Amino acid sequence: MKLMELSIIEQTTFIYYHVLGIFGVPANFLTIVLLSRGGCGLSKGITLYLVSMTTADLLIIIFNVIIYYILGDYFPISLLHYTSIASVNEVINYVVIDCSVWLTVAFTVDRFVLICCQKFKEKYCREKTAAVVTVTVCIVFCFKNITLYFAFEPVYIVNNVEWGAQFQLTYFTLPGWVTFDWLDTILNPLLPYFLILFLNVLTVRHIVMVNRTRRALRGQHNNQNSDDPEMQSRRKSIILLFSISGTFIVLWMPYVVFFLISRITGRHYVPVQHTDPLLIADYTSDMFQLLSSCTNTCIYALAQTKFREKLRNAIMYPFIAIIKSVK
Repeated sequence: MKLMELSIIEQTTFIYYHVLGIFGVPANFLTIVLLSRGGCGLSKGITLYLVSMTTADLLIIIFNVIIYYILGDYFPISLLHYTSIASVNEVINYVVIDCSVWLTVAFTVDRFVLICCQKFKEKYCREKTAAVVTVTVCIVFCFKNITLYFAFEPVYIVNNVEWGAQFQLTYFTLPGWVTFDWLDTILNPLLPYFLILFLNVLTVRHIVMVNRTRRALRGQHNNQNSDDPEMQSRRKSIILLFSISGTFIVLWMPYVVFFLISRITGRHYVPVQHTDPLLIADYTSDMFQLLSSCTNTCIYALAQTKFREKLRNAIMYPFIAIIKSVK
C-alpha cells in the first residue's frame, strides 16, 4: 500500500490514526497508572469513574484504531481479516465505545448530583455506588452487543475461507434486527449525547441561581464570591465536569449531526467515491469521535493541579534517572 496512491481523505485518515495510536496508548496508560495510585486530590468514587473511562478509551485506541484501521491496512491478508475474528473485533469495538460513552454519562450524573442535589449527594456520590454503576454498565453493554456477532457475514469467500465482516442484508429487514438497530441507535449516540447536554444545562442553571442567591444573602453585588469556602470546594468538580463532558459534546457533535442527517434524509454514499461530501463527512466525524478517546489526559492535566504535578514527575523521571546514573 502506497500512501500517495490513496485519495486525500484516505491519506489524511491514514496519518491521523497513526498519530492517534502513537499518542493515545501511552497517554491513556499513564493516566490509568497515575489515577490508580491516588494522590490526585480526587475522591475514590470519582477516581474510579475516571480510571474506568480512561481504560475504555485505551481499549478503543487498541481495537478500533490500531487493530481495525492501522493493522488492517498494513496486513490486508491476515488472521485479522478472517470473518470470525473480524466479527469479534467489531463486537469489541461496539462494547468499548458504548462503555466509554455511558461511563461518561455516569460521571456526568455523579457530578450533577454532587453540585445540584445536596440532600442526595451523601448517599449517591460514594465509591460503592461508582463501582456498582461501572460494573453494571460494562455487563449490560457486553450482553447487549454479543448478539451482534451473529449479524455479520463474510464479504467474500476464497477456497472455503471466509474473509471480512459486513452486516447481513437481513439485519436491515428482519423486525428483530431492525428493532435492535433502533435500540442501539437510541442507546448510542442519541440518548447519552442529549442526556449529557441536558445535565450540563441544568448544572449551569443551578450554578447561576446559587451564585445569585449567595451573593444576595452575603450582600455581595460583585464577583467577590471567590472567597466563599463552599464555592471553592465545588470549583474543582465544576471544572472537571465541564471539561470532560464539554469535550465529549464538542467532539461527538459531528458524528451525531452526520448520523441524524443520514438517517433523516436516507442518503448513503458509495465507498469508492472519495470526493463524495457525505463520505468525507463520515470520515471526519469518525476522526473527531475517536479523538475523544485521547483527550482525557490533557483535560486532567489542565483541570487538576496535583495530577499535573504527578504527570510532570512521571515524564521527567526517566531523564532524572539517566542524569543520576551518568553522575
